[in-house]
Amino acid sequence: MTPPPPPPPASNSPFWAQWGASAQHTGTVNVAAQGLNTQLADIVYDPFVAQEQAEFGGDLVAHFQATLTDGNDFYMESKSGTYPSCSPAGNWVNGAACGPNAWNQLVWNVNRYTWESGKPVLIWTFTSDWKPEPNVTNGLGGWEPVFHPVLANGAIYVPGAGGTVYKVDKNSGKSVKQIDPFSGQAIDKAHTYVSGPLATDANGNVYYNVLTLTDPATADPWFGSDVQGAWLVKVAASDAASVATYSSLVPNAPAGGAANCPGTFFGVVPRPPFPWPPTPTSVPPTQACGSQRPGVNVAPAIATDGTIYTVSRAHFAEMVAYVVAVNPDLTPKWQTSLENLLQDGCGVLLPVDGTSLGACSVGTTVGVDPTTNAFGSGRVADQASSTPTVLPDGAILFGALDHYNFARGHLFKIDANGNFLAAYSFGWDSTPAVYVHNGTYSIVIKDNHYDASAYCGAQGNPVCTPRTPGPYFITQLDANLNVEWQFQSTTIDTNHPNGYEWCVNAPAIDSNGVVYANSEDGNIYSIAQGNSGVFTTPKQKMFLKLALGAAYTPLSIGPDGKLYLQNDGHLFVVGN
Repeated sequence: MTPPPPPPPASNSPFWAQWGASAQHTGTVNVAAQGLNTQLADIVYDPFVAQEQAEFGGDLVAHFQATLTDGNDFYMESKSGTYPSCSPAGNWVNGAACGPNAWNQLVWNVNRYTWESGKPVLIWTFTSDWKPEPNVTNGLGGWEPVFHPVLANGAIYVPGAGGTVYKVDKNSGKSVKQIDPFSGQAIDKAHTYVSGPLATDANGNVYYNVLTLTDPATADPWFGSDVQGAWLVKVAASDAASVATYSSLVPNAPAGGAANCPGTFFGVVPRPPFPWPPTPTSVPPTQACGSQRPGVNVAPAIATDGTIYTVSRAHFAEMVAYVVAVNPDLTPKWQTSLENLLQDGCGVLLPVDGTSLGACSVGTTVGVDPTTNAFGSGRVADQASSTPTVLPDGAILFGALDHYNFARGHLFKIDANGNFLAAYSFGWDSTPAVYVHNGTYSIVIKDNHYDASAYCGAQGNPVCTPRTPGPYFITQLDANLNVEWQFQSTTIDTNHPNGYEWCVNAPAIDSNGVVYANSEDGNIYSIAQGNSGVFTTPKQKMFLKLALGAAYTPLSIGPDGKLYLQNDGHLFVVGN
């Protein structure tokens, strides 16, 4: 067996520095990954997984950091504090101070490890005062937001309380400075949150999103009261901070107080019987809009020309959503609405016969979303962690949910000028990886087919019956979003007759084009290029730990090719 190369020393150019590895979030590195041969480490970073799963019938609905790698070091979150479980499980939905309503009793830390004699050694732990946005009134569906630092400028920038970030010396673990972009401003710091992963560009500028919500003791911050503030923040390498409001970045969006945003037939009282639309000409009621703000787990992406890309949505109306381009000085460049871009609903993905599984009403216009009777829209759900990806040709990818596609969504491709180019139906919550080759590029996403009804839930009506789960694919697309190949999960048992779900939310690709993805069957898979069609034989696979209902977790690659994988609150490191 060929021994792995020694890792390079840590430098001011860390290897896997942020979500998706690079400022473009492409998930691709310029080294060959090591083989899936030996488990080199198993580190528990979330000791509360069993309690968290108990609240959701075994599912782990938390978002976790991608491991950051730099020379011989790696950096990973850990959680401490207390997790007060609900009894019986699920009572948190009614506002009990337990389960996902008590995230403020948890503590988030960053750990630095160094490899010594083939073993990871904990060097330091930095404890942050960051807290996630609250789940009161089940506003986040119980999905725990992500805590995600970034490596830049010889430091690790760590999310803090009140919209701040800590600049931490990456060698000593000591805070150099707490950077407060809102110093002196009259905002409610107690209910202001760093929202989503931090990102950095080639010049060491750090970007992130901030939200201020209403005090839950005063009003419901998700469904009853508008967002109180939303900003894109830029911190220069000099520590100087500047901010732009989301209202300034999406100037043509409906006003926060407007009540004319598109709704669905779910908002009709009494709710009309299925199938929908109720008639070929039915129009659902409009709804309150709310102000523009980022999706909760969105990481800004930065193109090589300095353009920053983020995603915005109306606080009350997740279909009123935009991919947003921002100039380096935080002035708006363009905004592309995700509304009514999709024409693959009734008569395409869903039959128009009024009786079949997922059917639309007879006479419905071809292509519309049956829940709105309009062409389909991408919706930015706060339960997701999809984030923009900048392609080699300057175009942008973003994966959003929709209302009609069996709980799946669409991957939108928008060019560098903001023009919508194409969409691919995929399943769901995925930041794609990008493989550059032969003068072009390919796009890798997870492509799960869920056991969900088309658009209406399991409500005892034949058109609302959930379908059989599966198949489950890792799919590679060409630059025009056409399928090049699909790798299918074929681990079969009684409860999974069509395979297991892919639980990766950000796959990785090495310099040979080998794709790495983890599955709920407990395996990490390496998938080689050179295949076509649908295939089921991986280059390699390695069992780590059964991960039923696992969180959607990212994976990373180190500069020496080690693979950093996550499963059930464990960080596994795999290599030769």
